[in-house]
Amino acid sequence: MTRADAPLYDRVAFIGLGLIASSMALAIRQFGLANDIVGHAKSAETRAVALEIGLCDRVYATAAEAVEGADLVVLCVPVGAMGEIAAAMAPHLKQGACVTDVGSVKQAVIEAVAAHIPAGVAFVPAHPLAGTEHSGPRSGFATLFQNRWCLLTPTEASTPDATARLRSLWEGMGANVDEMDAGHHDLVLAVVSHTPHLIAYTMVGVADHLRRVSNSEVIKYSASGFRDFTRIAASDPTMWRDVFLTNKDAVLDILGRFTEELFVLQRAIRMGDGDELHAYFTRTRAIRRGIIEAGQDTSAPDFGRVAATKKDV
Repeated sequence: MTRADAPLYDRVAFIGLGLIASSMALAIRQFGLANDIVGHAKSAETRAVALEIGLCDRVYATAAEAVEGADLVVLCVPVGAMGEIAAAMAPHLKQGACVTDVGSVKQAVIEAVAAHIPAGVAFVPAHPLAGTEHSGPRSGFATLFQNRWCLLTPTEASTPDATARLRSLWEGMGANVDEMDAGHHDLVLAVVSHTPHLIAYTMVGVADHLRRVSNSEVIKYSASGFRDFTRIAASDPTMWRDVFLTNKDAVLDILGRFTEELFVLQRAIRMGDGDELHAYFTRTRAIRRGIIEAGQDTSAPDFGRVAATKKDV
């Protein structure tokens, strides 16, 4: 990718300086998408690191200070904290500015944030479908979003100009962009992200219990399937706690469907129904092929995760 002909924003303010914010900041700087990058983090240590590694031009102790004069404000805090942050920063937002977020749940974010957005400020919720199990300002890398999807869920407070410019920002960072209704987004994410994470947490929890009675053999002999579960389960616990509490209806719906499918497999195994198992696995294998064909993963042996680098994750 090449640098933009002209910056899309004069000043971008990140509220929260973890993996997504740091990756956005690095990509924005690399591709010339903004003139000025500022940030806020609750932790003094995080603020110091952000300055030390040149992530931000300036960092502030409060969100209110960080958003002063910003054309784009990006909320990169856990979903459960967004309402409080939005209320604190609202009086300090610049007229004509745009507020967006990177939360994995959209309806709850809209309910928590929209009421605090003043007239003359656009609010365009967004969710980049990209990440790793790492967190903190040092975890970001500019190529995180390349060929990944970012979903925009515009609201009544999303002006066409603000939505179009935010789309251009994500495309400028290498992402594919789509728009959808917030409720549909939450159902889709319950299928492709939230419930798989919950299952991974559960499987690792079961293995942890077994490990305690098997002299750590579960860890010692971990094969690729369990290893990949542990990678998912290493994700930020605060973020995922908030995801499940704020998207509980969709997650519980998909968990119910998962349970029904599990019963089908249990019966086939119990009855020795090899034909049913083979047909089921053939259908699910096609999903994997579709993901590879869509360019969202690699067909390399071991899913390309042998000696993986950040760019491979």
